[in-house]
Amino acid sequence: MRKRDPAHPTAVAIRISTGADDEILRHALRAYAVVRDFQPGRSGCASDLTRGSLHAGDKVRVRSAKGSLPVDPHAFRRLKFWVWFQEHTRPTDLQVTLFWAGVIGFCGGLSSIAFRALTSAVHKVLTGSSAPGLVESFSGLSPVLRVFVPALGGLLAGAVLQFGTRWQSRISTSDYMEAIVLGDGRISTRRTFVKSLSALFTIASGGSIGREGPLVQLASVIASAFGRIQNWSTPRMRLLVGCGAAAGIASAYNAPIAGAIFVAEIVLGSMAMEMLGPLIFSSVVATLTVRGFLGAAPLYDIPPFELNRTWEILPYLLLGLIAGLVAPWFIRLLRVTEEWVGRLALPVYIKMCIGGLIVGLFALWHPEVCGNGYSTVSGILRGQWLWQTVAVILILKILATTSTFGSGAVGGVFTPTLFIGASLGFLFGSGTQQVLTHLPVNPSAFALVGMGAFLAAATHAPIMAIVMIFEITLDYQIILPLMLACVIGYYTSVSIEKRSIYAEALKRKGAGDYRKQLAELHVRDLMKPKPLTIRPTAGFAEIGEKFIATRFNYLYVTDHGRFLGAVSLHDIKNFLNAPELAKVVIAGDILRDSFPVISAEASLTEALERFSHHDGERLPVVSEMNGQSLIGSVSKTDVILALAGSKITATTTVPPESS
Repeated sequence: MRKRDPAHPTAVAIRISTGADDEILRHALRAYAVVRDFQPGRSGCASDLTRGSLHAGDKVRVRSAKGSLPVDPHAFRRLKFWVWFQEHTRPTDLQVTLFWAGVIGFCGGLSSIAFRALTSAVHKVLTGSSAPGLVESFSGLSPVLRVFVPALGGLLAGAVLQFGTRWQSRISTSDYMEAIVLGDGRISTRRTFVKSLSALFTIASGGSIGREGPLVQLASVIASAFGRIQNWSTPRMRLLVGCGAAAGIASAYNAPIAGAIFVAEIVLGSMAMEMLGPLIFSSVVATLTVRGFLGAAPLYDIPPFELNRTWEILPYLLLGLIAGLVAPWFIRLLRVTEEWVGRLALPVYIKMCIGGLIVGLFALWHPEVCGNGYSTVSGILRGQWLWQTVAVILILKILATTSTFGSGAVGGVFTPTLFIGASLGFLFGSGTQQVLTHLPVNPSAFALVGMGAFLAAATHAPIMAIVMIFEITLDYQIILPLMLACVIGYYTSVSIEKRSIYAEALKRKGAGDYRKQLAELHVRDLMKPKPLTIRPTAGFAEIGEKFIATRFNYLYVTDHGRFLGAVSLHDIKNFLNAPELAKVVIAGDILRDSFPVISAEASLTEALERFSHHDGERLPVVSEMNGQSLIGSVSKTDVILALAGSKITATTTVPPESS
């Protein structure tokens, strides 16, 4: 029991009850004057408790500490509730990352829907046609308009790039892959919108390029903007920008698994769950968002496929070999065209106008070369084309794609790659049908497997290719020949060309140094300065308020910048059941002075080892030059993400050349 002592207005008289927690009392009384009243005329000191001379029924008087809790019991109950609420609902770093991954996925899905709507509107303005697809629209145009519209679109897209680059930005990076692999995850919002507007004109006017490029770019810049607002660390910024990219891919193809694996396998180069989990979360949310507006149907509607006999797998292995042989030359063709056009001393809008003009000229014979080739691939998969026509369209499509891409147009080559793979597979299947006339060979099935094999060979990402083809068709029967063809295509391609379709641009910007840079990181490169601290004389009220204001389980205690230890949220719970002691306890009484720390010069491997013996999400970072001076804190999630990135073996990195 307790009562106010009239002789000491600032003191509280406490009668020790049976079963009292001696450890709590020892902490509370250690730093304060105590007057013991066993018998009239006797006095004692705080050390009596340490020696065990206080017993049940004894009464002590304790003066209140500065910063103690208000006398109002309602305020104390509110604080007690908030501490309980914070402890049981406080999210971990991983949960916070998943939350933002979901937000990014949702925003990425909305940006995908908005870009599609704008593209359709601009296409209708340029052509005056309301046909559902680009090929159908161009088929109904006069020969003059077939040539004029792509050229005009290229001119407008080039003008946007030419004059939009004058819109200066403090952040120079506008490419999501460069920002993740080479930078700190920061993407220029201004430059991204300029590039997306340019891509809109190219795609709407029939340029032979995919819309997945701007969709990924828009979702990534949204993630980067959130990261700058939230002041995320570099590893977390890279991961969540990757979540934006995954959301863009997933929303473009209605393929959430492939979107996540695309970024994990090609961009981040790691399948660690700390990375893959947020990517999947973002992809699924983006897909659900798009499906809510556009429906859940697979991207391609194909007839049923069936593998009748086991030996029928052999032609698919040969198809994988052919795809692996052709893909490197397609990559080199794109590279050579881009380099050759880059040497021309012409404004970019003239180059892109010429590129559009070439596409328009090809469209005079076959309007199927326009756009990303979605409707043509759908026709191939349904067996609606003769092999002779497909062969001609394939040649023209390759030339149209290299013209568009080489002229400097902004967009994706992912979908044109699927087009080439489908055409190649269909031609191979038609040839197999002519040779094995006595067997039921379906060229459309070969077209489907060809899409995956060529994609795996071009991107050097066979797992992503397998999952992508399965998701866009939802046909499990094709999975066995698809897996084998993708693996064969990948191994054949990498034996000829070490760099993927995405690696060349990154190589020119220094991607070969990325793995080395991450491996050389130290704790100082990931730490956040100025963590939340309290003084050793801080009262219980201040400690409680600080815990309510933060989401961490530990508060660091410093004295003039020197690290003394940490107060645990778990430790203060005991005092919530003893208001008399909570009124006098200070941080110095309950701090853990053996709290683990990490040096700013320590390696990330050392930091991870230290975390393995610590249950918290963060470690205090101290400077060895100034003793135990606290200079920041480092997050376990950031360390794990950085270490996972340092082990990249994906195709975005470039192997060292032999001397």
